[in-house]
Amino acid sequence: MQLQQALQELITKMADDELVIGHRNSEWTGLGPVMEEDIAFSSMAQDKIGHALALYRILEEQFGGAAPDQFAFLRNAADFRCCHFVEMPISSYEFSLMRHFLFDHAETVRYQALAQSKFAPFQHLAGKAKGELKYHTLHADAWIMQLCTAGEDSRQRMQAALDNSFQLAGGIFEPGPAEDLLIAEQIYPGEAALYEQWLMHISPVMEKAGLVLPEMTAPVYGGRTGRHTPHLQQLLNEMGEVFRLDPEATW
Repeated sequence: MQLQQALQELITKMADDELVIGHRNSEWTGLGPVMEEDIAFSSMAQDKIGHALALYRILEEQFGGAAPDQFAFLRNAADFRCCHFVEMPISSYEFSLMRHFLFDHAETVRYQALAQSKFAPFQHLAGKAKGELKYHTLHADAWIMQLCTAGEDSRQRMQAALDNSFQLAGGIFEPGPAEDLLIAEQIYPGEAALYEQWLMHISPVMEKAGLVLPEMTAPVYGGRTGRHTPHLQQLLNEMGEVFRLDPEATW
């Protein structure tokens, strides 16, 4: 595999993660437990979709890819490279909150690494996303702490959400077939290195909250190679329903 193809695959999986979790989090709009949280989750979902758009534009401008709207809304599930974690339904609020915590810390360490990338568009995007990601992780950390110190029942619910989420979260770091090329060219440090940095980020919060971090025994892989749960195609059908009516329309 050539470096250019490996770089395109990296950008695509990052963008697809952002788009899908952004849409999933937006499903809490109007359903949040309090009005402030309703607004916060919706705002962060919009940030995620904005990151996806920026990455799709890099694909278009640097590699001659499809226009972002077409790339986002006209592909089927097998063409997506998102991890399984982001495509799972929102389920209970504690699951969505734990996904928010685990994913946003993973996103943070990824963008921190990309700020040093030899690929200039990554540096630029990492700089723009820094402030948003700081807010996202502060928000997630605060809610983890608040719910885990609100009583034993609440803490147990959050522990169960962590136990149910952790192997899925491991899929964020599914290695690509040619990441050695990207590491050698100093594009990014590779998934194993990002995973270790992620653990360093989340472990202090987990310990302070009184949660037990599970062992990563069976990370859920497959999404990076186009193997997905049935949930993804259902979500894509909904996401692209209006766009597919007339892909050439100007809005």
